[in-house]
Amino acid sequence: MGRKSASSNDRARLMLAQEAARIIVEHGIDDYRTAKIKAAERLGLASRGSLPGNSEIEQALSEHLQLFHGDSHSKLLQKLRSAALSAMELLSAFEPRLVGPVLSGTAATFSTVNLHVFSDSVEGVAERLHRQQIPSKLYERQLKCRPGPSDTFAGYQFMHQDASIEATVFPFDGLRQAPISAIDGKPMRRADARTVQAMLVK
Repeated sequence: MGRKSASSNDRARLMLAQEAARIIVEHGIDDYRTAKIKAAERLGLASRGSLPGNSEIEQALSEHLQLFHGDSHSKLLQKLRSAALSAMELLSAFEPRLVGPVLSGTAATFSTVNLHVFSDSVEGVAERLHRQQIPSKLYERQLKCRPGPSDTFAGYQFMHQDASIEATVFPFDGLRQAPISAIDGKPMRRADARTVQAMLVK
């Protein structure tokens, strides 16, 4: 009985993960928690067992993109990674690193290019964009860099090569310790410009 119940719960988690992945791709939702709550409501599974973890959502998202979008997804990744590399060159003085879905390969049509840049002066990043006549919007983001409360980081959102770029500013010593990923609880994977360039020529 217990084994049958566990198997049923596993199937429900898989269905929820797959539906959450579809919602992320088709509705442009980039928050996994929001996507899985919507999926649970849509499938009528909100009160049955636990919701799938973020790593399960990411796996389902990767499989969904490969299965249903194939070549078009590959072209989208090339486009977004090209825009990321160009933005990294623009902000090269701030040791930019690419993070998130564009790096991992799970970016969808509505995905933002996420960069981490490093400067002890947040305004220095804004000045660089201003000198290049690139309009930008200031934002704040909560990220966990160590066990305990999250830290608040400022960043700038701007458009570049038809892609939405978000450059979150860390102090220079932030290069040594990446924030904790909400996907798997490990330090976020970061890629420098050379690594992104290598991904583009594959």
